[in-house]
Amino acid sequence: MMGMFFTLLATALSLLVVDLVVPGVNLATFPAALIAAVAIGLVNSSVKPILSLMSLPLNLVSLGLFSLVVNGICFWLASLLVPGFQVHGLLAIILSPIVLSLVNTFVSKYFVEKHPELSLDTGDAKSQSKV
Repeated sequence: MMGMFFTLLATALSLLVVDLVVPGVNLATFPAALIAAVAIGLVNSSVKPILSLMSLPLNLVSLGLFSLVVNGICFWLASLLVPGFQVHGLLAIILSPIVLSLVNTFVSKYFVEKHPELSLDTGDAKSQSKV
């Protein structure tokens, strides 16, 4: 449970960095960033698989580059659900998920290094090797 909370917190902090770095992304407050993190998680778990499946031919033709567009569309859809979170412009739609992913990876890795008990892994290698 705490691991999911810190994942949410890492995503919200990453969204604040995206707000600072990417022109066209606006977050009003930190609570809006928390709600946006939840919205992004929900859109990525519900809408993104459908969009990815529908865009599979385009993704194959573009050698996977169309997945950047799918990620951008999901990011934009999440911004439509959250008041205080706006994404304007094609550059922001394409660049924001990339920056979010990079920053979120760094922040999550920082949390896990400082507090290994917060990891979302269900078991460590020692307990699994004793089977």
